[in-house]
Amino acid sequence: MLFPTPFALMGLVSLLASPAQAAQLTKVNYPNNATSKAEMYIYVPDKVVANPPLVVVIHSCQSTVQSYFQNNKIPWKQGSDRKGYITVWPSSPHSGTCWDVSSRSSLSHLGGGDSQAIANMILYAIDKYKVDAAKVYVTGGSSGAMMSNVMAATYPELISAVSLYSGVPAGCFVSASGGVDQWNNSCSGGQSRASPEQWGNVVRGMYPGYDGPRPRMQIWHGSADSTLAPQNYQETIKQWTNVFGVPQTPTSTKANTPQANYRTDDYGDHVEGIYAQGVGHSVPANLTASEIWFGL
Repeated sequence: MLFPTPFALMGLVSLLASPAQAAQLTKVNYPNNATSKAEMYIYVPDKVVANPPLVVVIHSCQSTVQSYFQNNKIPWKQGSDRKGYITVWPSSPHSGTCWDVSSRSSLSHLGGGDSQAIANMILYAIDKYKVDAAKVYVTGGSSGAMMSNVMAATYPELISAVSLYSGVPAGCFVSASGGVDQWNNSCSGGQSRASPEQWGNVVRGMYPGYDGPRPRMQIWHGSADSTLAPQNYQETIKQWTNVFGVPQTPTSTKANTPQANYRTDDYGDHVEGIYAQGVGHSVPANLTASEIWFGL
């Protein structure tokens, strides 16, 4: 009878002791019929729940998917690992990595822009990874927050809730020239102001005729934001309260919630504003509060 050598035994023990391949952020090819060439990255945790929820995490300007994924202020990987949901991380195709929230192609349902590319990612994840289509959520900061607002306006049928950090109203960055990925000083500086109905009409105009459900909106902003003026918080609240047909007056206000110097205002069940006193650009992602808003 042949017995394994000590070296063979050591190799066997080493093999058995090796941990399983850990989950990692992975680029995937997805069916993309948009003109936008936004890339798709996905994180599937080692332990995925059955029919998992999906969180789409949209990065800011001057950032990349990889740096956003590794940023400890963007804790969605940790949430995914703990609770077994899947996260998709879109990558902007534009110089400077801002998202196109200015052109008609992105500000229109099926317009071919960045918003349609991200919608394609959602549809692919639902099909490929057996995501629960009723549990798709979107979050992002700065330019990613702007795109989160745009996604809520252009593809409401795909999204259940949004939690956006330091953005502007959907359509606020629209370019008069129709240019892609254009900066808008008037909007960023807080000079783009309109009535609630006017802002609501901007959302309704992005998907004419749509009368289905819309995602619940959680809007975060810092009072000391010098990049996207705090007035944009008020304008965004105006926009979504009008879309949902609720008054501008909060139904409840909670001081020092979810943390000290933050104020949470609820406008019924579908719109929540969180104003961070003394906080600049951007407000750090609050995983617990956003997960609660999403129902995770």
